[in-house]
Amino acid sequence: MAVPDPIESCTAMPMLRRLLLFCAFAALPVRADELDPLVVTATRAAQPSRDLPLAIDSVDRAWIADGQLEANLSEALHIVPGLSVENRQNYAQDLQLSIRGFGARSSFGVRGVRLFADGIPGTMPDGQGQFSQFDLGSADRIEVLRGPFSALYGNSSGGVIAVFTEDGPRGNVSSATLDLAGLATQRYALLDAGDTGAFNYVVDASHFQTDGYREHSAAQRNSFNSKLKIDWGAGGRLTLVGNAIETPFIDDPLGLTQAQLNTDREQAGVGALAYDTRKSLAQEQAGAIYERSLGGSDDLHATGYAGHRDTTQFQAIPAASERSPSDPGGVIDLARNFYGVDLHVEDRRDPFGTPLRLTAGVAYDDLEEARKDYVNFVGSQLGVEGALRIDAANHVYDVDQYLQGQWDPGSRWRVLAGVRNNSVYVTSHDHLPAPGGNQDSAVHYGAVDPVAGVTFRAADWVNAYGSYGKGFETPTLNDLAYRSTNGRLPGLNLGLEPARSDNYEVGVKMTQAGLRADVDVFFIKTEHELAVQQNSNGRSVYQNIGETQRRGLELGAESRWRAFTGRLGYTYLHAVTAEAYATCVGTPCLPAAVPAGSFIPAIARNALDAALTWQRTPGGVSATIETEGRARIFADDRDKAYAPGFWVTNLRVGRKQEKGAWQFTEFLRVDNVFDRHYVDTVIVNDSNSRFFEPDSGRTFGVVFTAARRNE
Repeated sequence: MAVPDPIESCTAMPMLRRLLLFCAFAALPVRADELDPLVVTATRAAQPSRDLPLAIDSVDRAWIADGQLEANLSEALHIVPGLSVENRQNYAQDLQLSIRGFGARSSFGVRGVRLFADGIPGTMPDGQGQFSQFDLGSADRIEVLRGPFSALYGNSSGGVIAVFTEDGPRGNVSSATLDLAGLATQRYALLDAGDTGAFNYVVDASHFQTDGYREHSAAQRNSFNSKLKIDWGAGGRLTLVGNAIETPFIDDPLGLTQAQLNTDREQAGVGALAYDTRKSLAQEQAGAIYERSLGGSDDLHATGYAGHRDTTQFQAIPAASERSPSDPGGVIDLARNFYGVDLHVEDRRDPFGTPLRLTAGVAYDDLEEARKDYVNFVGSQLGVEGALRIDAANHVYDVDQYLQGQWDPGSRWRVLAGVRNNSVYVTSHDHLPAPGGNQDSAVHYGAVDPVAGVTFRAADWVNAYGSYGKGFETPTLNDLAYRSTNGRLPGLNLGLEPARSDNYEVGVKMTQAGLRADVDVFFIKTEHELAVQQNSNGRSVYQNIGETQRRGLELGAESRWRAFTGRLGYTYLHAVTAEAYATCVGTPCLPAAVPAGSFIPAIARNALDAALTWQRTPGGVSATIETEGRARIFADDRDKAYAPGFWVTNLRVGRKQEKGAWQFTEFLRVDNVFDRHYVDTVIVNDSNSRFFEPDSGRTFGVVFTAARRNE
């Protein structure tokens, strides 16, 4: 049963209080370095996270895989503080993901956060990202960087999420996995990995399907991921990566009004069945990373990638409104070609006996999009491709230069600083003739973003740090696509400006035997933030609003004691508008004022995740109990509609056995053990008040894996 803000009363819950105390204060007989991961996202070189003046977490293979479906990032990343990653129960719209509130307003995909898989961008030069190439079946770890230093990766403000594919073990390992869960959910996966001496390789393929929790929410997905490492001469190494994804169909159940949610939370939204709302996509991508030592103190890193993505989406825009020639239609067909390169050189020196590391690089990313929009009817037949309304060629590219340095002026100090010069160019050409077509248009966005941070080693077990940086976020092609929801204002919304932010952060990192704990506080001021002006019938019109402010606290902890491991992630995030602005209510648009001090939608003020794992032996029986708590989230800028807060408990129990060269693993998982009814994602500012995307009730799942190792 949902309550308005469950986090505020968490200390009244004896079981949870004991779990939090265990996670945060246990003094345990485990080496500290076992809990302090090496991370590369922050500095482009592997270093212990405790030594860096920034907030970063790494989720390991065991947490990603053990008892998990390995279908959604939300399974593994919910434990990371500062990161909100929620399953919409709608595979047509991806997860709802944000870091420190950046990206919360996105209606689909990811914006405001940079995505990488094995060094290959999953974020396009316009700032829009997809999870397509994130294959969890062969992921070794996932790193999450938050705060100022994300600016060194380009057009983003909130942070960076980077997935790294595992290396093949010595010899060869082949495995097969079968996942079966409620809602007719199935996943089949095959993996082959090994190391021959000359080559190190991983190949992974999987099939996923589900009927979905709600009516008209079925989905299918086929994925392939591969990585090949080759020693390339003295001091050189070449890594080739390739992945592909195909979704033959994904049904879109749309959002529900409050009345629909109260009546039947499993029903599809208005128009979903009549128009057969759905999405399909196919993407292929390949990349190469070349690393070479240029001498005793210099290294060269070169990355190149290319890919193609086709996406078709059928929306539930009423045929009556589409009969107007100015209406852009309810079927979107996108064909995207993208490619890019990143070249940087690392230099290590010891001036005056103090280590100095410098990295200088240049990046180029290119996206060519062919966009066609059609009406979604032919005569009286709905949900089919009809007359062409938009035929445009859009082009986005960036040319960025960056420089970062790391200096240790003494045994207790580390200084990290950098700067990135961002240049993003957008052009659009309409192929339709006048008067229906529009003239060519173009816009350029630019920014120079400096960042700096200092770490002070107060003791062997505790470091304190502070950092500051500028942020930069451009409108995406999706943001620019419409100037009005009815199409009466044609052309791209080129009046939008990029959002610019100032990011401040201080924190403390503690690592002792058996305990790692990081705590940080931050303040972010953003000008010209991009917000939804109106969201109707599948189309969103964006606007720039005045200043917004985010202040918060993040706490992450991991502890081990004998057969127990505890994990904790807590986030307090107060995200509000500092200036009043106008937005639309209803259809047609009725201007309404959003007062200063209003909460930014889709952001929980408090979020807590905790887990306790017991494992009898390193390869034996294990059991994990997880609890997730969220405060309420608002669905509109005026704070009139909201989804109440909730607590959810999950449980998984597993066993691993070895018989000669074979290893067998079995897990039983129960999600939402107490069968709570709750909503953890919303569609921001929907003009028809169809805000809510309910989550499923109690579900059961089993995971079987059989692996054979050959030396």
